[in-house]
Amino acid sequence: MGRRELRENIFKLLFVSEFNTPEEMPEQISLYFEQLGELSQKDQMYMEEKYNKVRNVLDEIDSLINEAAKGWKTSRMGKVDLTILRLAVYEMNYDPDVPVKVAINEAIEIGKRFGQDESAAFINGILGNIAKEKE
Repeated sequence: MGRRELRENIFKLLFVSEFNTPEEMPEQISLYFEQLGELSQKDQMYMEEKYNKVRNVLDEIDSLINEAAKGWKTSRMGKVDLTILRLAVYEMNYDPDVPVKVAINEAIEIGKRFGQDESAAFINGILGNIAKEKE
C-alpha cells in the first residue's frame, strides 16, 4: 500500500473515531481492517500506530488549529475538514518523516476527494498559517 493510500485510511479511522467512544474504537478499527481485505501486517501496524499517535496529541493539535484558524474554532468545523487538518498538523509537527509541504499537499488532496467544494482552500489556508508559524 502506498503512502497516500495509508494516509487516506488513517484519515478514515480518525473520522470514525469522531462518532464512536474510545472504548468502541478497538472493535471499529478491527472491523475497518477486515473490510480492507488483503492487508499486510506492516501496513496495518503503521496505520494503527499513526492513528494512536494522532489521538494521543489531539488536544495540542486542536490548540494549534484554533490558533491558526482565524474566525473559526474546531468545535464549529465540519468533521471531514477537521479530521484532515488534525492528520496534517500531526504530520507537520510530530512526524519528521513527512515534509511540511507534503503534509499540506496531501491534506489538500484528501480535502478535494472527501470534503466539500471549499474544503481544499479552507484546509490550505489554515495549514499555511501553521506552516508560517513553524518557520
